[in-house]
Amino acid sequence: MSSGTAARAQFKLMGVLNVTPDSFSDGGLYLDPSAAIAHGLGLEAEGAAILDIGGESTRPGAAEVPAAEELRRVLPVIEGLVAAGTSAQLSIDTSKATVAAAALQAGATLVNDVTALRGDPAIASVIAASGADCCLMHMLGDPRTMQRDPRYDDVVAEVKAFLEERMQFAIAAGIDEERIMLDPGIGFGKRVEHNLELLARLHELVMIGRPVLVGSSRKSFLGRLTGRAVGERLAGTIASCVLAYERGARVFRVHEVTPVADALTVAAATVAPWTTRPTSSTR
Repeated sequence: MSSGTAARAQFKLMGVLNVTPDSFSDGGLYLDPSAAIAHGLGLEAEGAAILDIGGESTRPGAAEVPAAEELRRVLPVIEGLVAAGTSAQLSIDTSKATVAAAALQAGATLVNDVTALRGDPAIASVIAASGADCCLMHMLGDPRTMQRDPRYDDVVAEVKAFLEERMQFAIAAGIDEERIMLDPGIGFGKRVEHNLELLARLHELVMIGRPVLVGSSRKSFLGRLTGRAVGERLAGTIASCVLAYERGARVFRVHEVTPVADALTVAAATVAPWTTRPTSSTR
């Protein structure tokens, strides 16, 4: 195994595949199932190990989508990716039990729930019964209210306590602990300073003992820091992912796979523990 291959084995990239008209970054681009399927296969070819398929926007202020419409958007894409022979893990980005159940039956094997199993009391049992993986995310309020003056005494301690409590809830509901990922919810009910503190102290969340997923790609806090528009935030995205990797994150939800994968490959090769240090000055 080459050093680059070994480095890439240290992290996973989750490619964003939104089939929505109103997502903050790529809304409307992949409403046609064939376009969405092609984009998903392209993300996989670039190195995405997971494809996160979402039919309801969770941007600040987004309107709720009925389950029937969400299913109409996501099921053809999941079925098409399965039919195309994808080897990527398919993730359904939903908080609705009916959507999760149908998506899992169609071929998804991961439920990415931004409400951490709080949005629908039936979703935990659906995940447990299927044996699927799940990602539990912290969010203050809901997408319609989360950015209305969010406040914390200690954002990292509060997010950590929340994730620990939701993980125990999931385990009690029958979800295997080994199938759980945790997401601090960058941009979900957080000010710029909250997002930065979460990234700076991410190692405290890693100490919970489950893989930590970071979804900083193109987020508004990067725009606030750099002055860049949504489509111009790749450099900021890369910087946040590399810093998060150094602090222990191992799964990264991104829109652009190849450049982030390259950056993380270098980070992984550098951060990896060395049993011996090279003595040669050869570069």
